[in-house]
Amino acid sequence: MSFSSRSYVNRYIPSNRFPVGVRWLLIVNIGLFVFEYILKTTSSVEFFRQNFYLMPAQVVQTFAIWQLATYMFFHAGFGHILWNMLALWMFGVPLERLWGTAKFLRFYFVCGICAALTVVAAAYIFGGTDVRTVGSSGAIYGILVAYGVMFPDQTILFGFLIPIKSKYFVMIIGAVVFLQSLSATVGGQRSGVAVLAHLGGLITGYLLLRGKTLQSQIRQPVISSYKEWKLRRARKKFEVYLRKKDSNRDRWVH
Repeated sequence: MSFSSRSYVNRYIPSNRFPVGVRWLLIVNIGLFVFEYILKTTSSVEFFRQNFYLMPAQVVQTFAIWQLATYMFFHAGFGHILWNMLALWMFGVPLERLWGTAKFLRFYFVCGICAALTVVAAAYIFGGTDVRTVGSSGAIYGILVAYGVMFPDQTILFGFLIPIKSKYFVMIIGAVVFLQSLSATVGGQRSGVAVLAHLGGLITGYLLLRGKTLQSQIRQPVISSYKEWKLRRARKKFEVYLRKKDSNRDRWVH
């Protein structure tokens, strides 16, 4: 189903109510982080790491496909979860109010799962199939690009200091993510393939929102060229027909 921006514009009604989707994502993420922190001194924490963290080798070889989603609910440290949850709150709340909970959650999980698939593919291409990945960053980057597309002229504080329009902020973040991904892959850092989750989530979010527009922009020149070619071909056939007709008519003229 399309996530086109046009169909939701007239449904945006500012509200003070905290959206249920973002609320439960915050609760589950923070709750699991606290739970894992409590268990970190016990052997039980290894159960979660081995079964719910994303490991490309397990996804492919033992079909642990649930890891494509469960890895999003675990984080590597306090700073990791702090920035992800802060971004989810800042950019996710207006998006859920705009789209509704069902569409917002579908968008969130599709971005996160596609980010995981990007990591799995990159691990088998560049190495690092036994490296674990955690965090909701892939989904968050999808939310970030969605905010930039849906509210392009909204002013936000870059680094909490510099006012900048959200569309330019997303462009800057996209460039940084691309350079990080390039460094992680070309540089041969086996543990760096997790960075590609950011790029995967960002690209997925943009394609979900602009997929039909991009498709039409690519398809339209091709269709126009084909129609022009058919018109030229038909014109040539008609000219040949007229020449033959004139030639046949000249035979009976004396």
